[in-house]
Amino acid sequence: MPDQITDPSDLRGDCAQCFGLCCVALPFARSADFALNKPAGKPCPNLQGDHRCGIHADLRQKGFSGCTVYDCFGAGQKVSQITFGGQDWRTGSKEDARRMFDVFPVVRQLHELLWYLTEALGLPAARPVHPELRKALERTERLTRGTPGELAALDVAAHRQEVNVLLLRTSELARADAGGKGKGKDRRGADLVGARLKGADLRGASLRGACLIAADLTGADLRGADLIGADLRDTDLTDADLTGAFFLTQPQVNAARGSAGTRLPESVGRPVHWTAGG
Repeated sequence: MPDQITDPSDLRGDCAQCFGLCCVALPFARSADFALNKPAGKPCPNLQGDHRCGIHADLRQKGFSGCTVYDCFGAGQKVSQITFGGQDWRTGSKEDARRMFDVFPVVRQLHELLWYLTEALGLPAARPVHPELRKALERTERLTRGTPGELAALDVAAHRQEVNVLLLRTSELARADAGGKGKGKDRRGADLVGARLKGADLRGASLRGACLIAADLTGADLRGADLIGADLRDTDLTDADLTGAFFLTQPQVNAARGSAGTRLPESVGRPVHWTAGG
């Protein structure tokens, strides 16, 4: 098996091939991210009969910014077209719909792991663990193709923990190559809400799971930093340099604020809601 998923689109949401699963299976609460409460298994009132969002172009203006941040890593189309063979939850039995909604979050977690493993295999510094990473990638991919029953019974938390051991080792190897004051700095799980880190040298730092909500990282240097699981909601990344940062996902970037001067890794795109001014 190649070091990377053959088609990168397999790890990005393709709404045209999905039955709007994120708009039905997942719950959300009225907050700054969502304009109303919705329980799991109930369709969002904005979901149309063709499984498209009726306010997609105006989500942020209408109080649904949380929807613009979310990405299923391709789990939606996998569950819709492969796990359930193209059977629409609207036309199938209630039991099949419930099973589909239960399985979707499991496959979403597995696809997120595929994203991390694929990126890890692309890091030259991680070559010592490439064989183990490749095996983990193959096993995770196999798990995503299980039956609805197998997926529902999967201890996904245990599998994540096994994979995380490899991702931690990958992080250590990759960050060892980074220069700067941040090299080797471990800020895993750090509470950095609103932190003033303007222009900070965070090259090679571990920010795994750090809470950076509304932190000021204007002009910060995050090259070679590990950002897996970091909470970047409303983080100011104006003119920050994140080239070479790894385990950074599109949902994290979408949740942050940035500018035309923000430098991003090739693995993620510039959010359309970012402006030249940040």
